[in-house]
Amino acid sequence: MASQKQSLPVRFIFLFFRLTVYFLLFSLFWVGLYSFVPPPVTATMIMDKNGITKDWTALNNISPNLVRAVIAAEDSKFCDHDGFDRQAIKKAIQRNREGGRIRGGSTISQQTAKNVFLWQGGGYFRKGFEAYFTFLIEKIWGKKRIMEVYLNVAETGIGTYGAQAGAQRYFKQDAAELNKIQAARIAAALPLPKERAVVSPSGFTRRYGNIISARINIVQREKLDICIYP
Repeated sequence: MASQKQSLPVRFIFLFFRLTVYFLLFSLFWVGLYSFVPPPVTATMIMDKNGITKDWTALNNISPNLVRAVIAAEDSKFCDHDGFDRQAIKKAIQRNREGGRIRGGSTISQQTAKNVFLWQGGGYFRKGFEAYFTFLIEKIWGKKRIMEVYLNVAETGIGTYGAQAGAQRYFKQDAAELNKIQAARIAAALPLPKERAVVSPSGFTRRYGNIISARINIVQREKLDICIYP
C-alpha cells in the first residue's frame, strides 16, 4: 500500500511529461500547417455573435499602404524584433503600475499568435501561451507570412475579419486598391473595430488616422517595411 502511494507522484510526473510532449508535437504541427494553409477560423470568430465575413487574400494582393499603415500604427519595429518589443513591454508595465487603462505592448507577431491560436482575455495564463506561439511563428513562418496572416484574421469591423472584407465593407473595393487615407483609417480602427468608425470618422479616430497616413511615408522612406518589401 505504501509503495502504491509513493508511485502516485511518479505517475503524475510521467503523465505531465507525456501531455507536454503531445502538446509540443501538436503545436509544431499546427503552426507548420498554417505556414502554407490559411487558418480556416479562429476562436475570436467563433465567439463573435455578429457572424463572420472574411475573404482570404494573399499578401501581394493587399495594398502596401495597409501593410505600412499597420506597421506605423501597431508595431514600427516589426522588421527588427524577434517577435517581442522589450522596450514597449517595459513601458506598458510601467504605465500599468501607474494605473489607468491596461496596456499590453503587444507586437504584430504577438497579436497574430493570439488571434490565430488562442483567445481574447485570459491574463497571464494566456500570455504565456501567446509568447510560446509567437516564438514558433517567428521561427517557422517568418515576417511575410506573419503579416499576411495578421491582415487576414484581424477584426476590421463588426463581424468583419481581414483586409479584403474590410475594404469591401467600407470602401466597396479590393484590398489591393486601398489608398493611404483608407488604409490609415482601417489601421486606426484596428484596436477597437466595433467602436471606431472607418468611414467618416470623427474626433480621436480621425486625428489618429491622419497621423498614421503621414507615417506611411516614413515607414517607406526609412525602410521599416524592409522585411516585407526588400
